[in-house]
Amino acid sequence: MNIGIIGLGLIGGSMAKAIKQHTDHMVLGYDCKETVLRKAMMMDVIDDSLTDDTLSVCDILILALYPHTTIEVLKEKAPMLSKHTIVVDCAGVKEIVCNALESVAEKYGFQFVGGHPMAGVEYSGFEHSQKTLFKNASMILTPFSGTEIQTIERLKRFFLEIGFGHVELTTAKTHDRMIAFTSQLAHVVSSAYVKSSVASSHKGFSAGSYRDMTRVAKLDPDMWTELFLANKTNLAEEIKGLIRRLEEYQVAIESGDEEEIRKQLVDGNRQKIQLDGKTSSKG
Repeated sequence: MNIGIIGLGLIGGSMAKAIKQHTDHMVLGYDCKETVLRKAMMMDVIDDSLTDDTLSVCDILILALYPHTTIEVLKEKAPMLSKHTIVVDCAGVKEIVCNALESVAEKYGFQFVGGHPMAGVEYSGFEHSQKTLFKNASMILTPFSGTEIQTIERLKRFFLEIGFGHVELTTAKTHDRMIAFTSQLAHVVSSAYVKSSVASSHKGFSAGSYRDMTRVAKLDPDMWTELFLANKTNLAEEIKGLIRRLEEYQVAIESGDEEEIRKQLVDGNRQKIQLDGKTSSKG
């Protein structure tokens, strides 16, 4: 197949590397930074540059861009695509993207499927992309209700082929509700956590817990601002819920209520064990 990738940053670059590592597919790539495009060519991460003239030969077109840029680029490139092309985006929110692009795909006759690779590191850019980034990761797909089953099966085979361990099918609405909890809330908490007045003196007093809590505070502010605002209702609700739960701990600790503190910890421990059990049962 001919695979086109627009955006050769962490995700797009890793997609290209994984495709070249695991398949014989032809990879055509484009990045707005000419230096990145040249580097990808020199490293044989892509076989050739993706141009307006070669968009029509793509069997699968991957958009590895910020949400609003994804919408703008596909609206611009839609007339150049073939009706046999399957377009998949990789933005971290789905409703805003899918709602905007469903009519575009219908108008020009190609298949569009929302996507979100559940993998990443705390760094961005092509220089941090890696061929193993998606190893055993989950690829979330949010197809429209009328999407052809052959299209979904084709994408599932493709993503499993390049290293993903699981393909999850859901709706854009469910995706955004869940991702507010599993990803976005964690970034908010990590960012707030490192702002403690004692954070600068942590050396010698910190270990694994500190590293786990602070890792994702090192983020791309522009991208995460856009993601937060694109999913603001779901994320705000998760933050409110977390604040309520934290206040329960705060009150118990301030009042010296040993029984309540222990109860809160037991409840959290039990919930974590149950969640781990559900995860294990899914394989």
